[in-house]
Amino acid sequence: MLDVIIALIPALVAAAIFFGPRALLITAGTISAAVLAEMISRWIMKRDTDSIYDLTAVITGLLLALSLPVTIPMWMAAIGAAVAIVVVKQFFGGVGQNFINPAVAGRLVLVLSYPIAMTAAWVSPFAHRCVPCVAAIDAVSAATPFGIIAAGEPLPPLMDLFLGIHAGSMGETSALALLLGGVYLVIRRVISPVIPLTFIGTTVLIVTLAGQDPLAHLFTGALLFVAIFMATDYATSPLHVWGRVIFGIGCGLITAVIRLFAAAPEGVGFALIIMNILVPHIETLTVQKPFGRGGKKTDG
Repeated sequence: MLDVIIALIPALVAAAIFFGPRALLITAGTISAAVLAEMISRWIMKRDTDSIYDLTAVITGLLLALSLPVTIPMWMAAIGAAVAIVVVKQFFGGVGQNFINPAVAGRLVLVLSYPIAMTAAWVSPFAHRCVPCVAAIDAVSAATPFGIIAAGEPLPPLMDLFLGIHAGSMGETSALALLLGGVYLVIRRVISPVIPLTFIGTTVLIVTLAGQDPLAHLFTGALLFVAIFMATDYATSPLHVWGRVIFGIGCGLITAVIRLFAAAPEGVGFALIIMNILVPHIETLTVQKPFGRGGKKTDG
């Protein structure tokens, strides 16, 4: 758990640089709300409260914060954290018992409950440095790369997309920061690269075949963030290699279909939730059958 937190530090630092100190304030708020929700729910359910020290609630709050716009009201972010911990995690038994990723579920609840706050209040990077501009929200509002694509306008330079110099959720904009965290987790053997590579590769392949810019899809939206840090969650992803391959391909396929054909420009969260639900079936199909069963017993 500590390795995952360390791997997320580059994305958090990038969020603070591009979107200002409010990014850190929101992160502190969601982490605090997640830990508090964990403690209170465990106490009400008469379960031990040792789980508040295993850092899983901290990671859920951190992941949720990095998937939010910097303009979101603090109380909304706290609601998302409470839903992720209490409804998605504790109602199903606690650590390792949840069948979908808590942070993704918390974010989707916020998207469906407060769509304007979650999808229409983007700001330009470094807008926090311009005090007169912050007073006039229209001066700092900006479209995300997906919004720019939908409007038929040219995208920012690829280097800006790679570094994260564009509007978007706090921790999802910088591909560089996310890749650094992913490499760290692979080196530490905390995650296997199978799911991220198949997830990202499938999405990129399909959008390329559809005639769209693969790098634009790779460096924008939540693809890297979700593929590296959420799709690899132990409790909600397959255990076996071929199961992980199927899981990653399924996530990539659904993401690409939503991005290409649905009204919503981003489909990563919905794709992950759908595939999380299918994990038990994937495990049944891919589990390795032991040798030696069914034979006759012999003496001696």
